[in-house]
Amino acid sequence: MAEIAVEAAQVPAQLPDLHVAVLGAGKMGGILLQAFLKQNLFAPDQIHATVAHAERALALSTQWGVDVGTNNLEAAQQADLILLGVKPYQVPAIVEEIRPALTKKKALISFAASVQTRAIEDAAGIEIGVIRAMPNTPSALGAGATGLCRGRFVTAKQMELAQRIFETVGRSVVVDEKHMDAVTGLSASGPAYVYIIIEALAEAGVKVGLPRDTATQLAAQTVFGAGKMVLETGYHPALLKDAVTTPAGCTVDGILELEEGGLRVTLIKAVMRATERARELAKG
Repeated sequence: MAEIAVEAAQVPAQLPDLHVAVLGAGKMGGILLQAFLKQNLFAPDQIHATVAHAERALALSTQWGVDVGTNNLEAAQQADLILLGVKPYQVPAIVEEIRPALTKKKALISFAASVQTRAIEDAAGIEIGVIRAMPNTPSALGAGATGLCRGRFVTAKQMELAQRIFETVGRSVVVDEKHMDAVTGLSASGPAYVYIIIEALAEAGVKVGLPRDTATQLAAQTVFGAGKMVLETGYHPALLKDAVTTPAGCTVDGILELEEGGLRVTLIKAVMRATERARELAKG
C-alpha cells in the first residue's frame, strides 16, 4: 500500500496581522529577529530586515528564511512596526529616508542609545508613535533586561506590543524617558560590572586552591542563581543575604571584607558615572 504524504500543520504566528521591519539587523536587531522566529511571534513572511551590504543581505536571508535587503524605504513600506537598529548618529538620516513610508497608524521602536523620542518624532515630521528601548547583551540568550519609554503619540496597544516584543529576549520595564539614562547606566552597562565580579570571584577560587575552570563555573552559576532568587522570590536582596549569613559563620567575615573594600559604594559610583555619561551623549 502506497504511503500517503501528510503535510505537518504549521502553528500560526502569535501576531499574524502585523508586519515588522528591522532596519539595521546587526547585533541587537539580529538577536530580536531570531527571537521573533524562535518564539513564533511573527511568521517569516511577516518579517522584513535590512543591512548595509547586498552580500550580507543574501547570506542572512538564506540563514533566517526572511526578507533581508538593503532598501530601508521598501522594508518600511511593508511594515506596521518599524525597529531602528542603527547606530545613534544614523537615526536622523534613516528616519528621513523612510519618511515617505510613515503614517500615524505605524509605530517606530528605536534601541539607539541616548536618542530621545522627541528627536525621532521631529525627524518623522508626523504624529507617529515612537518608543525608545534600551536592551542589554544577555538578550542574546533570552536573559536580557530592557527599559522602555513612550513618546508623545504612543497608544496603549503600541506600548503593550513593545513590551511583548522585548519579552521574547528577557524581561522589560516601562519607565519615564527621564529615567532612560539611568537604565543605560544600570542594566545596559551592568553586565560588564557583573563580569568583573565573576572574574574576581573565580580568581579568588583559584587563590584558595580550586582549578580555574571549576572556579569560573562556580562563580558564574552563583551569580546566576542569586539573580534568579531575587527575581523569582520577590524578596529584597538584603533579606536573601541575611538568609545566607549565619551567626559567627563564614559568610559574615566575607561580607565584612567587601564592606571594608568599598564594593557597595564602588558599584553605586559605577552606575552613577555611566548614567552621567549617557546624559552627556544625549546632549550631543
